[in-house]
Amino acid sequence: MEADNIEAIITRIEHKSRKIESLLKQLKPVEALKTALEGSPPMTKDERCKSANWIVVHRAMMSIKDVDGLFSSLDPEYYDILMKYLYRGLATGDRPTCEQCLRIHEKLTERAGLGCILRSLSDTVNTV
Repeated sequence: MEADNIEAIITRIEHKSRKIESLLKQLKPVEALKTALEGSPPMTKDERCKSANWIVVHRAMMSIKDVDGLFSSLDPEYYDILMKYLYRGLATGDRPTCEQCLRIHEKLTERAGLGCILRSLSDTVNTV
């Protein structure tokens, strides 16, 4: 991947981060999470891009207080990508992050089924 393309991705992530902060200040955590998950750069192998996007998703994910309410508003198109980020969060070993990821994972699995887990674990092309 060319450096120009990576810089463009980083710029989009920075723009997305500012939008998410604005949504969080407006007390719209579900919209912030949707925004964080939209346009995630899953095809890039560049770790800077992946890390920058993880920070944005993590910020939005940690702001979710009503996990049940999250899934009444989150479209199914986001389920698989959210599952990938949940596993990335669990891999951090950070206690508050892991606790939040497990809360969301439980509800997401109830909602999306085991197929969501299998798709996220078996997809080696679109990594987060």
